[in-house]
Amino acid sequence: MRSVVGLLTIWLLWPLGVAAKEGEGVDYGSRWNMTTGVTELSREVHSLHMIIFAICVAIAVVVFGVMFWSLIRYRRSQNKKSAHFHESTAVEILWTAIPVVILVAMAVPATATLKKIYDASESEVDVLVTGYQWRWRYEYLNEGVSFFSNLSTPAEQIKNQQQKSDTYLLEVDEPLVVPVGTKVRFLLTSNDVIHSWWVPELAVKKDAVPGFINESWTRIEEPGTYRGQCAELCGRNHAFMPVEVKAVSQDEFQQFLAQKRAQAEAEKASESKQWSKDELMAKGEQVYATYCSACHQPQGQGLPPAFPALAGNANMIEASGLQGHIERVLYGKSGTAMPGFAETLSAADIAAVVTYERNAWGNDAGDVVQPETINTMLGGEK
Repeated sequence: MRSVVGLLTIWLLWPLGVAAKEGEGVDYGSRWNMTTGVTELSREVHSLHMIIFAICVAIAVVVFGVMFWSLIRYRRSQNKKSAHFHESTAVEILWTAIPVVILVAMAVPATATLKKIYDASESEVDVLVTGYQWRWRYEYLNEGVSFFSNLSTPAEQIKNQQQKSDTYLLEVDEPLVVPVGTKVRFLLTSNDVIHSWWVPELAVKKDAVPGFINESWTRIEEPGTYRGQCAELCGRNHAFMPVEVKAVSQDEFQQFLAQKRAQAEAEKASESKQWSKDELMAKGEQVYATYCSACHQPQGQGLPPAFPALAGNANMIEASGLQGHIERVLYGKSGTAMPGFAETLSAADIAAVVTYERNAWGNDAGDVVQPETINTMLGGEK
């Protein structure tokens, strides 16, 4: 009997030993336990997790220990007869009072931590995070800076044509940049379906729901890059919607904002110039690879019937005409997985990708679309 209880105790307490070693500086990652994280709040959440876990282990040891001891000590082969405690007021009070005390003991630290998690007041930087199928849009409120963040893992790795990197499916072209030592508030919403913005090392996981604004926050203490993913099943490319947060010094953060403002001004200026066909084809290839290739495939071969081929597609390239092609990219197609990109891409991006699709992969429509044409169709400057 003692050996059984001993083995059971070791089995239940062993994860606590692993957690203790993690606290001593041995890096076990998150294989056996949730990550400690890199913020004061994430460490507090981890500590709360370990307290609750220890209470659950203690309950399990007592309950299973008594159960197995009773099964062995009072088994039928020993001619034991079970005792009866029907309508015992003492027993009723005892097994009601003990759980209440345990729940109160767990609720006190949990409530204190939850109050901190939900207190996003007195933030110094505010970021609006909007989920799209399947990318994130970040807007620094009152800073005039916004951009989309897309998966940048090469298609060759996804198709097992290249060796996968250590950050496979967690790489983006434009990370969210935040300053260290600063309280950053996240306002989360969605443009289409429910997404969930999750960065484990920051102890931030919050749903992005269409029509609602959810709040969360973080204060990162050390510079570094912290990765996460969309944690909600949001559609076909749910696995290709990573999050990357880059924490930098205050000076680097201000330089980043200035650089983004300059890029926005350059993008706006580019919409008034006349582009050559070669320039549009080069830019269009980049836009297509980022926004279109996941569904329509890198060489335009598509995945019929859900995602029609664009290479040699007479219906798209010829029958629908240039205007129909542009409208499809701008507004999508109702009842299908084709989204509209009027709010996602600039006029120059849309002009370039339409030009590219009508002249790539053997298509020879010969059309050249300028940004001013897109702005005219939209009814003014974007």
